Amino acid sequence: MASDSGDNNMDREMILADFQACTGIDNIAEAITLLELNNWDLVAAINGVIPQENGILQSNFSSEASQANLYGPLNQSEAADAAAGGVAPPPSSSSSSSSPPSSSTSAFCPIVPSRHIVERQPRMLNFMVEYRQRSVELVLEEGSTVGEIKQILETELGVPASKMQLKGWKSGDVPDITVLRSLHLPKNNSLYVLTPDITPTASTSKNSALQESLNQNFLLVISHHEAQRDYSLNFPGSRTIQEVKRNVSDLTNIPVRHQQWEGWPVSASDDSMTLAVSGISYPCHHLSVCRRSSPANAQEPTEECADVHMISDSEGDDFEDASEFGVDDSEMFGMGSSTCRKSPMMPENSENEGDALLHFTAEFSSRYGDTHPMFFIGSLEAASQEAFYGKARDRKLLAIYLHNDDSVLSNVFCSQMMCADSIVSYLSQNFITWAWDVTKEANKARLLTICTRHFGSVVAQTIRTYKTDQFPLLLIVMGKRTSNEVLNVIQGNTTVDELMMRLMGAMEIFTAQQQEDIKDEDEREAREMVKREQDEAYRLSLEADRKKREAQEREEAEQVRLQQMRKEQEEEKEAIRLSLEQALPPEPDEEAGEQISKLRIRTPSGEFLERRFLGSCKLQVLFDFVASKGYPSDEFKLLTTFPRKNITQLDPGSTLLEAKLFPQETLFLEAKE
Repeated sequence: MASDSGDNNMDREMILADFQACTGIDNIAEAITLLELNNWDLVAAINGVIPQENGILQSNFSSEASQANLYGPLNQSEAADAAAGGVAPPPSSSSSSSSPPSSSTSAFCPIVPSRHIVERQPRMLNFMVEYRQRSVELVLEEGSTVGEIKQILETELGVPASKMQLKGWKSGDVPDITVLRSLHLPKNNSLYVLTPDITPTASTSKNSALQESLNQNFLLVISHHEAQRDYSLNFPGSRTIQEVKRNVSDLTNIPVRHQQWEGWPVSASDDSMTLAVSGISYPCHHLSVCRRSSPANAQEPTEECADVHMISDSEGDDFEDASEFGVDDSEMFGMGSSTCRKSPMMPENSENEGDALLHFTAEFSSRYGDTHPMFFIGSLEAASQEAFYGKARDRKLLAIYLHNDDSVLSNVFCSQMMCADSIVSYLSQNFITWAWDVTKEANKARLLTICTRHFGSVVAQTIRTYKTDQFPLLLIVMGKRTSNEVLNVIQGNTTVDELMMRLMGAMEIFTAQQQEDIKDEDEREAREMVKREQDEAYRLSLEADRKKREAQEREEAEQVRLQQMRKEQEEEKEAIRLSLEQALPPEPDEEAGEQISKLRIRTPSGEFLERRFLGSCKLQVLFDFVASKGYPSDEFKLLTTFPRKNITQLDPGSTLLEAKLFPQETLFLEAKE
């Protein structure tokens, strides 16, 4: 019975590792939850996270057959038995251990035959969004964007989307145009809203600390006594104690009701409590678990479990790399007891590559001293950007150091080669050095996924073929125009001189390529400079033409305006002239009985205007007559010949007789100055 339980536990661990390698989900708790929702059916769980473009792959086999096929193909007799009985045979340990993985078959993603394609329905994602004292549940298709979530929250919370910061994404802050499918989210997600531009009220300030704790990640280091190993699990603060126990049940095969725990705080009295309010230590808390014994023997196992818990709290990862017989490498080589074992170079399930590299650098310094290469702190993608995608003169080679504590060469390589002054100086000047620890299978699977994404499957397959005793490895990678090329793979069984020669050989190849890149870049910059100068000259020419055209248009518009004004003035004058002409009294006859004054007026052009007026007519009638002929009194003055007198200065209401313009008179017009 115990053997079946152990086999089942081992199968689940392998399914978990394969699932993480295929999906890229590094959080063990999340991966276990997804597998549990699919009854540990690997194919169904993968399809749930990464659906195919034209449909979801459905397996015709049972879950036992799918798991059995993970270990290799069936022989003829086993295939016949499986076809007759419908039950897959158990995996063969000899074939799985001796047969190398096929080059056409991924070591992490098993191929399940006899699948048919069905129509794929849109995948729905659940979101629980927390804002101060409110919680909003959302369900959206994975084709939606982050901005659509904010629009819905704006309606629900009454907070403008422009002032809203949506936090809780695993990849950090994401823009509003990001499609949810590109984030590879699980089905259930927890987010929270921050509004730094909106001052919180006094009633909500108390809950800000609790809200922050709910969104923090807690690292639980759980020591399993019977298996003599530790599990490092990351859980969000919103996860309950009951959910943690269920996940541990999947890993240890101990039902929740049979679990006996040590290390929970006194305040964690209710399994429905979240980790944020349970009182556990942040960011890391140590626990131990074992199977609860029968009442007759409860005392002794309980004390034993308590001892295990005490060891876990004080010594961290004592059982991290325990061998099958409970003896580690240091004991075999007489280097100390298991109580002096070193902590791992890198946490097993660190969500952030930068944090993992910080831990790696600190542990490397504590083991081998401060004289070591300067490891790049950040993701492999960021290291590639730093090394390959700057200016050609600033580019460097990328050195990827892969460490494995299980290899007997690791200590010698690190202390003798990696910490040698010549190697440290040469790497610092010419290389960007990025490191990773592949001691843990989860970390190794994550590295293979990263390498496949950045360098292709060939590099990942190359790393996979190296055995443990061939580590550590130093990969020398050179960036090229179209792809990245691995120039050299240096194994741990080398000397300082050989290592330096291989580094210098890689630098010679890189320098030749760099000179070509510098030449091409200089020529390209020269062409771009000429083009920029031509574009600037063309722009200035267009600007000058535009200003000239605008000035000409303004001048033409001014001329049109002046012409229009002159035309309007002339029309106005003509209208006044016509009205004055029509208002003039009729010209009297010479034989009329009244006194007649005959006036002769010379114009500036030399022409004469003649007309008869009654002696009783006002001077205004004379002025209107002259204006009707185009000589208004405001522009011209009417003068007598002798003595010279300006008639326009006289009272317009006086008569011609009073002005002594009787019986006849010669006048002339003169323009006013």
